[in-house]
Amino acid sequence: MSTSNLKLLEPASLGDLELKNRIALSPMTRSRAPESVPTDLMAKYYKQRSSGGLLITEATQIAADGIGYPWTPGIYTDEQTEGWKKVVDAVHEDGAYIFNQIFHEGRIAHPHFLNGDKPIAPSAVKPKGQTFTGEGMKDLVEPREMGIDDIERVIAAFKLSAENAKKAGFDGIEIHGANGYIIDQFLQDGTNKRTDEYGGNIENRARFLFEVLEETISIWGENKVGLRLSPSGLLNDMSDSHPTEHFKYVIEKLNDYPLAYLHLVEPLIPVDKLPKYSKNVAADFRAFYNGFVIANGGYTRETGEEALQAGNADMIAYGKPFLANPDLPKRFELGVDLNKADESTFYGGDEKGYTDYPTMKEAVV
Repeated sequence: MSTSNLKLLEPASLGDLELKNRIALSPMTRSRAPESVPTDLMAKYYKQRSSGGLLITEATQIAADGIGYPWTPGIYTDEQTEGWKKVVDAVHEDGAYIFNQIFHEGRIAHPHFLNGDKPIAPSAVKPKGQTFTGEGMKDLVEPREMGIDDIERVIAAFKLSAENAKKAGFDGIEIHGANGYIIDQFLQDGTNKRTDEYGGNIENRARFLFEVLEETISIWGENKVGLRLSPSGLLNDMSDSHPTEHFKYVIEKLNDYPLAYLHLVEPLIPVDKLPKYSKNVAADFRAFYNGFVIANGGYTRETGEEALQAGNADMIAYGKPFLANPDLPKRFELGVDLNKADESTFYGGDEKGYTDYPTMKEAVV
């Protein structure tokens, strides 16, 4: 593939932001915030990857009752907000743009982090599997079904986190509606068994998402709030009776909202034997959305370029390749080999496997 005319390396307009290329840093939990407060090491990590057209932070908790993993950052306190300012300033020094991904884990949160309390969720449907707590693996538990007061409180927490992200200087926020966390739990009928105005048909199940969007857009305005969805996502024991039909409804309705972008995640667990699920999410759902689309999930330089050339996406988000290659856009430009990611250092720890991956220049030296 020629490197001289890669669409991946072309600039792109995202609202009033002029992005230097179409390569985004995918949101990735790295568990390097010991007290849930962003650190100087995190600022270094994001700054190293500021050659991307857009950086999207790791999933950031909006409330103390939404924690399911150890050493992950929040943005619901002043101290956390100040910590994120250091990250944003470091990225902006290099002329890059950064969005803060905010989320609540819902039923994937764990009593270990909640003073023994049950996590909250749309319905009391226990997820299969375990989660890492910092004290080993523990079984996920049956959540407590949210009352209307809980729903209002969590929506308010999304709004507060949106306000704090603005105070921290971020260029925008991404609402995490994918991968089996609280918004996804409302959307999918395998986890939403409610019979009130937030359950039943897809119009009701999507109500929570759209109320979150309305509140966060009220803080940020047009073209500053992105949304991540996983229409074929099975992570965290998710399921839906008619996923393509239901997500088509959601995505078409998103055209009524002035979003910065729609971030679509390809299947991270194979769906080949599940005919109701899309095997090519960006290709299948792009037609339903009129705005800017970011595609993510297992893309290589070649497949990412193909997706852009086909018009299935406007930008490609890279996770592991960008994690292991701080200068990923330059490596794509030159067509050189990539560093391999060390999976043993993905979560927790120090600079090893975090800020010590060499650039091409460092590798030569």
